[in-house]
Amino acid sequence: MNDLIPSFHMTGEVLFAGQDLYAPRVDPTEIRYQIGMVFQRPNPFPKSIFDNVAFGPKVNGFRGNLAELVEQSIRRAALWDEVKDRLKESALSLSGGQQQRLCIARALAVQPQIILMDEPCSALDPISTLAIEELMRELSKEYTIVIVTHNMQQAARVSDFTAFLNPREDKISELIEFGETRQIFTNPRDERTEAYITGRFG
Repeated sequence: MNDLIPSFHMTGEVLFAGQDLYAPRVDPTEIRYQIGMVFQRPNPFPKSIFDNVAFGPKVNGFRGNLAELVEQSIRRAALWDEVKDRLKESALSLSGGQQQRLCIARALAVQPQIILMDEPCSALDPISTLAIEELMRELSKEYTIVIVTHNMQQAARVSDFTAFLNPREDKISELIEFGETRQIFTNPRDERTEAYITGRFG
């Protein structure tokens, strides 16, 4: 996502399946097929519900039954019963929670290995948040999901492992602690983790 930003600079490695994603010979387009992304705010394309989900597979040259893939993806996103008779309608006509689940369906349609979610519930009401959290737990049986959240209760509810990062003054985040979620929330090893979890700062 940083390819076209002239000022972008990084050091170190980001490893995926043992390969550095920023190595010179790595094709960013190929990587995008394997990693799905769901953003903080729902961002459906100004297209029909069907075309939103079909977009990625079409771009990737999918040769199978597209209608079947779209239905399967929408079903996995727990949205099918709500939109099955509205597939030709604009995705922008959906509620915020439905739009976010549609974005999840769009990410699933390219059949990724990993799904990245950046604060996926921050713009949603409690009922929609519960639906997304239940969906994350269900999808985690098939996919590796990496979620960024500032909501401690949500992290405790939906994650198996938790990493606590603390931004420094130079805007570079420092990994303070990583471990199983239960351990992080009940017996953190670092006092900074405990202070954040208990609300003494943050």
